[in-house]
Amino acid sequence: MSEINIEKVDNSFEFAHSTSELKDNNFETEPIGFFKDAMIRFVRNKASVVAFAIISLVVLMSFIGPYMNEYGYKEQDVKLSYMPSRIPILEKFGIADGTRVKRVRKTSIEEKYKDSLVEIVKEYKIGKTEMADIRYDVYVKRGVEDKYFWFGTDSLGRDQWTRLWRGVRISLLIAVIAMTVNIFIGVVYGAISGYYGGVVDLAMQRFIEILGGIPTIVVMILFILYYGSGIKAIAFALCLKGWIGMSMMIRAQFYKYKRMEYVLASRTLGAADMTLIFRHILPNALGILITMASLAIPGAIFSESFLAYLGLGIQAPEPSIGVLLSEGQKVLMEYPHLTIYPGILISILMISFNLLGNGLRDAFDPTLRGQE
Repeated sequence: MSEINIEKVDNSFEFAHSTSELKDNNFETEPIGFFKDAMIRFVRNKASVVAFAIISLVVLMSFIGPYMNEYGYKEQDVKLSYMPSRIPILEKFGIADGTRVKRVRKTSIEEKYKDSLVEIVKEYKIGKTEMADIRYDVYVKRGVEDKYFWFGTDSLGRDQWTRLWRGVRISLLIAVIAMTVNIFIGVVYGAISGYYGGVVDLAMQRFIEILGGIPTIVVMILFILYYGSGIKAIAFALCLKGWIGMSMMIRAQFYKYKRMEYVLASRTLGAADMTLIFRHILPNALGILITMASLAIPGAIFSESFLAYLGLGIQAPEPSIGVLLSEGQKVLMEYPHLTIYPGILISILMISFNLLGNGLRDAFDPTLRGQE
């Protein structure tokens, strides 16, 4: 076949192939590890990011909050008991202005509330007695116009702002101690049970079934009654059975991964059991561990609050969220501010930790890797 004369070819035509060698381009991109990919997915979850920011702010306030005014959490003044909230700036808008509504005899208004009266809300009669609901300034009536208790005071005149943030610190400390101990026991127990299996696993699981059959609240109450209601005692009371769920999860992960090819290859090459457990198998469960840890903290805070309601909370004068709620519910109708602020804060913590836990669970889910 004769060769094509390139000079005579119309310029409107192009050769489909050139004399140069065609090669595929290399697909080059930055490698993304598992944890980096998980963090990318976590950041995309706006609700979890906001929850993390809220938790960080609450933790920060638990350290600096008690020092934002001049009152100590132990400082008492019974003459200033049950003072309502009074916050600068907000009081000008009628919010947290240190006033309280009270039902009194109409004849006593001029005598007892002349200087502190703000307004008469309602007038009515009960039989032949003329009554009135009045709004009066508690700070003026008690002669402390220059003081500000941002969240009010309790029955002993202690500043609730200081005690609330001190209580948050104590509650978080208890929760973190309980969570750490539960993770340690659960990981070790579950790893041994899942890795060795057989008779070892059978015996260890029967022990868990026996321990799990004992009512949790009974065990915690007996433990606290015997060892006292200090921070350590309450924290370890929450650990008596709190590690069981963690160990079951770790056991399941070990059963899943211990037969994998890379584990069998390492064992064939002479890797020790501890190397296989902590270097090759356990890292696969880190994502689930982080998720369960974030969900264990609100559970511990709730349990501590429950114990406080039973009168087994932190010993005075140390506060906690549970202790503050327990004290506030006794006078809920008369002085609701003692319950409202701790109630709002514990609700925010519960919701935030659960949103954070859900976000971490989705972020560390291997089936979602590489997806939006």
